[in-house]
Amino acid sequence: MSCRSIETNRAPAAIGPYSQAVSVGEWVFLSGQIPLVPETGELVAGDFGEQARQVLKNLGQVLAAAGCSWKDVVSVDVFLTDLGRFAEFNGIYSEHLEGHKPARAVVEVKGLPRGALIEMKCVAHQHRA
Repeated sequence: MSCRSIETNRAPAAIGPYSQAVSVGEWVFLSGQIPLVPETGELVAGDFGEQARQVLKNLGQVLAAAGCSWKDVVSVDVFLTDLGRFAEFNGIYSEHLEGHKPARAVVEVKGLPRGALIEMKCVAHQHRA
């Protein structure tokens, strides 16, 4: 099987030598997204909640570019700089995923690129007819 790089200008461009996502067969592996605004490449203005919503929006745009939606996501990894935000994150995440519950890990990290408070990556399965 060959890998296909997935890129969209509706999500922030990669800030390093990687793709926004790569598909292999029916699987799509999305790189970590931090809360950058696609049009400016700058960190979204606002608090943790705004950052979390921007990350979910960015991942949603990459999923769409791959022909997927959140309902196709099977696994999510979340990196928070403050695990004390876990409950707040869960509320935002639950609203966004509308009842879909993929496998998930949430870990606290010392720091993230550009001073972001959150980063997320995920794996999706493309359903082909």
